[in-house]
Amino acid sequence: MKTLFSVLIAIVVLASCQSNETTEIPEVLPQSSEPDYEAMSLLGNALNPPAAPAEVVKAREDALEEAIIWHGRRLGYMSRFRESIAVFTEGIEDFPNSYKLLRHRGHRFVSIRKFDEAIADFEKARLIMPTEIEVEPDGNPNALNIPLSNTQFNILYHLGLAYYLKGDYQNAASAYIKCLEYCENDDSVIATKDWLYMTYRRMGADDKAAELLETITADMNIIENDSYYNRMLMYKGLKQPEDLLNIDASNDPDMGISLATQGYGVANWYLYNGDEAKAKEILNMVIASPIWAAFGYIAAEVDLSKMQ
Repeated sequence: MKTLFSVLIAIVVLASCQSNETTEIPEVLPQSSEPDYEAMSLLGNALNPPAAPAEVVKAREDALEEAIIWHGRRLGYMSRFRESIAVFTEGIEDFPNSYKLLRHRGHRFVSIRKFDEAIADFEKARLIMPTEIEVEPDGNPNALNIPLSNTQFNILYHLGLAYYLKGDYQNAASAYIKCLEYCENDDSVIATKDWLYMTYRRMGADDKAAELLETITADMNIIENDSYYNRMLMYKGLKQPEDLLNIDASNDPDMGISLATQGYGVANWYLYNGDEAKAKEILNMVIASPIWAAFGYIAAEVDLSKMQ
């Protein structure tokens, strides 16, 4: 700024010399600094605020934390994942023990395929999260506008996912088993058991996987996790693989996500039954979708990378 001002002065002086006119250069006054008080009384006394009650300070901090969370979440909904991570990272610098910020940053690390970073965030969040269940508000509400998950569930569920994508099935299974303790409805139960089932199959623990299927019934109350439910019904033999690939777009506004999710399950079904060629065909179909942040899409990428 000082250099720019000097250049402006030189231009004014030069113009003055060329025109043989005297140009008065206005005096530049320094900007006044902010006062170190809130107000000045009419009697000339500096007025400063009293110490705020602890609950007021806590409420302000909570509001700031939530604002950062929603800023980052909405960037994520726009698929601006790196910006979202940057927002969460800045927030974590101010709130280093925010298990919520860690949970959401970890989710977006999964989106950009940084599984180790995601695991680190989720593991830290797991250590510092409270045991009392906290409902997590939905960014994209379901048809009934009822939030179905809680913060503790989401930390453990996504931790299990990150371990699964990393190929660490033992730790994935441990995370999902713990996650079941925080499942409060059929939607969260089916989502957790679905990934736990696939984890057991990858571990070769087919007996444990079969036990999970025994708990899945055709009359469960599923509000939003239909794709996971359909996968489990297929593994159980109550639906056929082709049923999961025939998605009616008129009845499914999230067709891309449904196709990636159910398609990945179908590919797994073929893998479990020894048809790797068909599984690979379905996996390639999944990654032909533009919904590349869907968990099924990412898992399909992982499997295809191992098949090369």
